[in-house]
Amino acid sequence: MTPQQFIDAALWFPEAVETEPFGPGTLVYKVAGKMFALLGERNREGIPFVTLKCDPDLALELRAEFPAVIPGYHTNKRHWNTVVLDGTVPDDELLEMLRHSYQQVVAGMRRADRERLLAVLGEDTPPRS
Repeated sequence: MTPQQFIDAALWFPEAVETEPFGPGTLVYKVAGKMFALLGERNREGIPFVTLKCDPDLALELRAEFPAVIPGYHTNKRHWNTVVLDGTVPDDELLEMLRHSYQQVVAGMRRADRERLLAVLGEDTPPRS
């Protein structure tokens, strides 16, 4: 997945906005003021990366399955994964990780906000984690 494809996917989610709170080159995607994704310009190898929120057990599974998935860079490593966009993680898997991240963030919101946002996605309200 290219960075532009990731941007398009992140902005597809209800009420998603793109910000640059860390300065140029690092795009942060938020819903209701809460970050659900970060797109970094380049890692040490010059490859873009994304950081996504994740259920801790699933985070470990994804890290075991994909070498490009590592503990979150500059985030809580229990709840965030960083995915190097080197082409080794299938696009559909990366889109599912993005969706999961959005859902994780929305699940922690006030009930009214949670129900409104998930209704737009056509989903039931998940239990708060």
